[in-house]
Amino acid sequence: MTEDQRSDEVRAERLMRMGQPPRNRRELLRKSLWIGVWLIFLSSPVQDLAAGRHTTGGTVAGWLGLAAFVGVYLSLVFRNVGRPYTQRFLVGILGALGALAALLNLTLGPSHWLGLFVYVSVACGATLPLRAAYWAIPATAAVVALVGFQGAATDEVENLLLLVVLIGYAMTGVGQLVRTTIELREARATVAQLAANEERLRLARDLHDLLGHSLSLITLKSELAGRMLPDHPEKAAQQVADIEQVSRQALVDVREAVTGYRRPRLSAELAGAQVALTAAGVTADIPAEPDLTEVAEESESVLAWALREAVTNVVRHSGAGRCTVEVLRRQTLDGPMLELSVEDDGSGGAGNGPGNGLTGLTERLQKVGGTLEAGRVRRGFRLVARVPVGAAVPVGSGA
Repeated sequence: MTEDQRSDEVRAERLMRMGQPPRNRRELLRKSLWIGVWLIFLSSPVQDLAAGRHTTGGTVAGWLGLAAFVGVYLSLVFRNVGRPYTQRFLVGILGALGALAALLNLTLGPSHWLGLFVYVSVACGATLPLRAAYWAIPATAAVVALVGFQGAATDEVENLLLLVVLIGYAMTGVGQLVRTTIELREARATVAQLAANEERLRLARDLHDLLGHSLSLITLKSELAGRMLPDHPEKAAQQVADIEQVSRQALVDVREAVTGYRRPRLSAELAGAQVALTAAGVTADIPAEPDLTEVAEESESVLAWALREAVTNVVRHSGAGRCTVEVLRRQTLDGPMLELSVEDDGSGGAGNGPGNGLTGLTERLQKVGGTLEAGRVRRGFRLVARVPVGAAVPVGSGA
């Protein structure tokens, strides 16, 4: 992970913790300091109570009311997102917070207590859904006007009205930012999981196609070497040398597949098909070098995988005596296509349904906008794979 990625993770982690309960003492201290800065609006009520302007009973009730107000406000700020309240309880506690602010203003005088409505507005913006906050904040401002104009200076009320509206809507933006950050983080985790799953599927397909083909060829040549050994030891030795070569190539292919660099070429697979079919005693009709003009490298690679899978099935399952391979360009309703056709005259086939190989081929072709057809024909089995030619855009390609 690069330094920039680490910085992004740290910023995302800090944003994600906004509005959530602290996980340790360090987060508790940092969050308390951040919230404590905004408790400056309580300086006026505290000064009012400390100045001795009210009776003893009024002062005690004022301190108790202020403590209750701060406690409810802090419970909303510290716990609402981390351990969400139910919607009904949230509306009820916000209503109680607003009612307590109005009661303290009406009983102790709005000239010093009107700032409590700033906290009511902040709580509404930070905890309510957007649609509810859009009417709750103006409602708080309306209560400020009703209470404030009964005892506070007009300029003070007007300034506080503007502050209540602005800070309330600012908190809705902060809340939306936190929610968006959380959703983005979850989406990134989902994308990473999907990418890991796609890589597993790619590796499974590659290993199946690589090892299936190579092991089938090794098996055939081993059987040939066993039959030749008594009477033709020099020919058997040649088969053993071929087995060594095929196994070494298979090892190289597997290493390339694991590291994600393998991309087979159609011309190389045509040559390999000729060797594999001949070794299996199948008469092969293989075309010359195909015309791959305007064929994307990814599409050519998929056709090469299709040819390898088809030839492997002919060698292992079909019992065919002849196999014909064609590579043609065709004009279809979906545009120009490069078509690979592999047809044998054997009695075998795909069995009761598509196996892992054909399923993997279908997935590969879908990624480049291609199609696969495979099934019995009148005299054997036929596989047809098509990929677009030209400026076709791969569908969901992860290349």
